[in-house]
Amino acid sequence: MKLPKSIIVLYVLSLFHLSITCQVSGVHNMDQYLHFLKKKNIAVVVNHTSMINNKHLVDTLVQIGVNLKLIFSPEHGFYGNFNAGEYVLDSLYNGSIPIISLYGKNKKLKDEYLKNIDVVIFDIQDVGVRFYTYISTLHYVMESCAKNGVQLIVLDRPNPHVNYVDGPVLEPAYSSFVGMHPVPIVYGMTIGEYALMVNGEEWLGDELKTDLHIVENVNYVRSKNIKIDTPFPSPNLRTMNAIFLYPSLCLFEGTLISVGRGTEYPFEMYGAPFFTTDFSFTPTPDFGAQNPKHKDEVCYGFDLRNKNNKINQKDLRQININYLLQAYHSASSEHKKVFFNSFFNKLAGNSSLQHDIINNVSEYEIRLGWKKNIDDFMAIREKYLLYN
Repeated sequence: MKLPKSIIVLYVLSLFHLSITCQVSGVHNMDQYLHFLKKKNIAVVVNHTSMINNKHLVDTLVQIGVNLKLIFSPEHGFYGNFNAGEYVLDSLYNGSIPIISLYGKNKKLKDEYLKNIDVVIFDIQDVGVRFYTYISTLHYVMESCAKNGVQLIVLDRPNPHVNYVDGPVLEPAYSSFVGMHPVPIVYGMTIGEYALMVNGEEWLGDELKTDLHIVENVNYVRSKNIKIDTPFPSPNLRTMNAIFLYPSLCLFEGTLISVGRGTEYPFEMYGAPFFTTDFSFTPTPDFGAQNPKHKDEVCYGFDLRNKNNKINQKDLRQININYLLQAYHSASSEHKKVFFNSFFNKLAGNSSLQHDIINNVSEYEIRLGWKKNIDDFMAIREKYLLYN
């Protein structure tokens, strides 16, 4: 591959990024993956977050002269402009490169897609939470690469929830696309480390192993504050505060309670028409939610945007289940009967959390019930950590 001048400049900028002490994602570590791509047919799994020095990875690879055959996109689509759960159709990039949706008629890769592919690159900004579906897409990509003898290169990126582990470990009976593996809600691993764990623990099944190469983050420290340096990863996670609150508030998606979808600040507030508080919001259709819960109804609840309630990564040590406990116990007896929907147990990864909330089990006792499984997971996790 003969590098154009613009890409030489990009490469020099990447080297500069690597030479300074800031945390840098794997995509900038170009000397660790470009040599794998020479004279090969390449596919990528990317979306709007797959940026390198303000340029999309796809544009970078095309300019370099990489033989890019296919683009795969996850939930929310290649451009990040589809709502949560919205069906995404296949399309074309610049009228020429097929974009195959992995959140439409297929979530798995068909064997035919990889028939003439030598290497797949995976580069997506994740948020490090079990029910955020990018890791489920990663699983199916790994599975298909393993079946078809295709090498997978994961360009690692920082995880804003990497500094703690918390929540119930998923039980196999509750496995779904919002939770495929026996991990806690917050598992405290980058997406590269997670891929190593999926491979090492043989979670792909059928004794499958992916030919996996991780391009590591540089100058990455788990305890250091992380600010995502790409576009935000999905339409309803628009601020770092929303991302930090997401593991706690997303459990409300399996209940009557709105998390502010259909407002300017989703996942930074929660409420319902039947609460009685001073704060209110009214969900209306918008870019992130075409049919939000309690559409056009005034919801009373709690604002987590103010200074006292804002979440700082340094303070993140656990999921806040008090939001859920207080909401349930503040509901009337009639609302309690229909408080949970069928999605809740999939998000929780078990049926016991719902049972404990209904039966007024304390937060302390709920957490005590998680402890052994978390301890067991931590022993597994330790084997795959790449960063201190």
